[in-house]
Amino acid sequence: MQSDLVHVIGGGLAGSEAAWQAAEAGARVVLHEMRPVRGTDAHQTDGLAELVCSNSFRSDDWENNAVGLLHEEMRRAGSLVLRAADAHKLPAGGALAVDRHGFSAAITHALEEHPNIEIAREEIASLPPDDWRSAIIATGPLTSPALADSIRALTGEDALAFFDAIAPIVHRESIDFSIAWFQSRYDKVGPSGDGADYINCPLDEPQYRAFISALIAGEKTEFKEWEKSTPYFEGCLPIEVMASRGEETLRFGPMKPVGLNDPRNGHRPFAVVQLRQDNALGSLWNMVGFQTKLKHGEQSRIFRTIPGLQEASFARLGGLHRNTFINSPRLLDSALRLKARPSLRFAGQITGVEGYVESAAIGLLAGRFAARELAGEICESPPSTTALGALLNHITGGADAKTFQPMNVNFGLFPDLAPSLRVRGRDRKKLMAARAIVDLESWLGVRAAAE
Repeated sequence: MQSDLVHVIGGGLAGSEAAWQAAEAGARVVLHEMRPVRGTDAHQTDGLAELVCSNSFRSDDWENNAVGLLHEEMRRAGSLVLRAADAHKLPAGGALAVDRHGFSAAITHALEEHPNIEIAREEIASLPPDDWRSAIIATGPLTSPALADSIRALTGEDALAFFDAIAPIVHRESIDFSIAWFQSRYDKVGPSGDGADYINCPLDEPQYRAFISALIAGEKTEFKEWEKSTPYFEGCLPIEVMASRGEETLRFGPMKPVGLNDPRNGHRPFAVVQLRQDNALGSLWNMVGFQTKLKHGEQSRIFRTIPGLQEASFARLGGLHRNTFINSPRLLDSALRLKARPSLRFAGQITGVEGYVESAAIGLLAGRFAARELAGEICESPPSTTALGALLNHITGGADAKTFQPMNVNFGLFPDLAPSLRVRGRDRKKLMAARAIVDLESWLGVRAAAE
C-alpha cells in the first residue's frame, strides 16, 4: 500500500541519504531516480550520489570547523554518505576528498542491496499523487522544469535560482613538475594525507597580473535571456567574476600563497594555483577554486599560461549550470514538510543549503522524520546547538524569507555560548563543537530509546 511507503524523489546525495535513513529506521522506501531515463546537463553517469562538481567534502576538522563538525555528527547518526566518503577518501590536507567513482558505486550498491529499498528508474514529472502518504522531494539543483513548475503552482512562490560553476580537472602526467611541487599549506597532514597533498603552481607578480587580465578579457558563456537576473552563490563564484572584483581578490582568495614555499628558491610565491587529487589512482587533479564560465577554448588557452600547466591536458573543462531552490523559511515547517501540503517533504540543495555535506545532512533529517511520522511518532528536531540542528533551524525559520539565499553550515548559525564563557577564536569554536557533540548524543540517545 502507498500509505506504508516513503517515496524519495531524486537519487543524489540528499535523496540517497534520506532513503537510507528511512529504511534503516524500518520504513519501506521507493527511491525514484530519473537517470538514465532522462539525463541532466551536469551528470555523466546513472550512479546514485554522483558528484558533479568538486570531489571535496571540505574540512574534516570537527573541533575547529563547522562542516567538519557536521561530518562527525552525521557519522554518529549512521550516515551512508559519510560511511562511503570515509571508505573512499583521498589525500587532501585537512579536507575530506573522495574518489568520486568509488564513492558513488558504494552508495549505489548499499541502496540496491537494502531489503527495505526499491529503486525505480523513472522521472517524476509532477507533484506526487494524493495517495502517497509520505514523499521527499530531493531533486537537487537540477530539478526538472516540469516538476519545478508543479511546485511553483502549488506554493504560489517563484523558485529562486543561482548559478553554480564546475572547476576543470587536469591529467597529472601533463603537469610540469620542474615548476610545480607537492605541499599542503603549512605542511598540514589530513585524512589519508602526508602534508604534501596538493600540487602547487607558482606565479610571480608579472605572471599573476597577466593572468588576471586574461581572465577578465576572456570570452565567457552567454546567458540566456531568462538567466540574466539569476544571482551567483557567493561561496562558489566563477574565477573570472572574482577577478573582476579587484586585481588582488584572487591573491587573497583561492590563489593565496600562504603556508607554501617554492622549493626552487625557498620563498613564498606571489600567488599560487593549487590542484587537489580527484581519483584514487591519483591520475586526475582538479583546480581548486577554479569554477568558471569561460568558454572551453578560452579555458585551455588561459589556464595553460599558469606555470606548470603550460602543457596541461584537461580531463574535464569547467562549466556552468543553474541551481534551483525554494524559499524554505516561508514554505517549510520545522520537520521539512511543505506547509501547503504536509505529505511532501523537501531535502538537499533545493531547500537552500549549499554544499555536498549540507545537502546530505538535510536528507538525513528528512528520512528520519518521514520514518518516524509513518510510525506515528513525534518528529523531534536535533538541538539548534548541533550542526544538524543549526542548519535545519536556519532554513526553516532562522533565515529572513525576504532575503533568503543558499547557505553553507557555519558557526554563525549556532546559538552563542553562555555569556560567562568569555572565549574567542579557536577556543570558542572548540567549546561550541564539544557542546554540539554532547547535545547530539543526547538527541540520538532519546531517539534510540523511543525506537
